Amino acid sequence: MEAFLVSTGIVALAEIGDKTQLLAFVLAAKFRRPAPICLGILLATAVNHALAGAAGAWLTARIAPETMRWILGVSFIVMALWTLVPDKFEESDARLAKFGVLGATLIAFFLAEMGDKTQVATVALSARFQAYYAVVAGTTCGMMIANVPAVLLGERIAGRIPARAVHAAAAAIFGALGIAALLGVGQELGL
Repeated sequence: MEAFLVSTGIVALAEIGDKTQLLAFVLAAKFRRPAPICLGILLATAVNHALAGAAGAWLTARIAPETMRWILGVSFIVMALWTLVPDKFEESDARLAKFGVLGATLIAFFLAEMGDKTQVATVALSARFQAYYAVVAGTTCGMMIANVPAVLLGERIAGRIPARAVHAAAAAIFGALGIAALLGVGQELGL
């Protein structure tokens, strides 16, 4: 349960102000059809994060625990710093209307997540918790928590979310996880 809750919280926080949340705003404004947009976000995220979680599980199976501890610690600290850097959204990410609302959302979100903070976080969380299904479900849930309101409320809420404060909170959580991993916190529990 811890893996699910931590994964959900971290991704939900990290996603606020992220380029994929901006993409959700743009798709909502462009298509004005929230159901297929939300379904597209869910499907694209589930597939993308399932692949990222598998990469994390694969790494864990092949790298010695002590080495993995250092990799994870440094990765989480890098994620903390990366979270503080604002994302830039390119309008070309939303130019997929020829595939319909669901297809455009699926393709745009899947591609936007490639190498994104939340995908990298999913790899690291999967390796850290060694709970593939809980992490993938949690990171996918976190994406939905951040993006469904963006789709439903559109740009009306965009200016009201203190993105800088939310990014700082997400960075603090990533940083704490990195320091905990470097210090070996949880090793006696097999975490």
